[in-house]
Amino acid sequence: MIIFDLRCRAQGHVFEAWFGSNEDYEAQQKRGLVACPICGVADIDKAPMAPRVGAKGNQDSGPSPQTVKAMMSDMAKAQKQMLEKSEHVGDRFPDEARAIHLGEAEARAIHGRASPADADSLRDEGVPIAPLLFPVPEPGEEN
Repeated sequence: MIIFDLRCRAQGHVFEAWFGSNEDYEAQQKRGLVACPICGVADIDKAPMAPRVGAKGNQDSGPSPQTVKAMMSDMAKAQKQMLEKSEHVGDRFPDEARAIHLGEAEARAIHGRASPADADSLRDEGVPIAPLLFPVPEPGEEN
């Protein structure tokens, strides 16, 4: 497990992301799967990082890499289970979410894509939305 500090080029948001290896990071970035969790922009760079220094013997160093990996796996499984009960609406997500919120469409769980501007607009209108934690392949695609 490797942890990178990443930065979106659009607004300079810095965030931490975990990958199995540097090669995993590079492969996911090339596929457009690495995006800023704050604004959704996929134009990402590695940010400067301070070296990781071990904790003193009397301090808790946090969860082990194996524990973190297991936790991430559990979160991915939970997301997958939620998505099985959700309708994929693709690029229609902003319109569908708005219609559901306004009572113009059947209330149901949906997921899809929204630009950062569309997501901001939905939030401003009071539409309850949240980004997914893990990339979701298009229906029929393997990841």
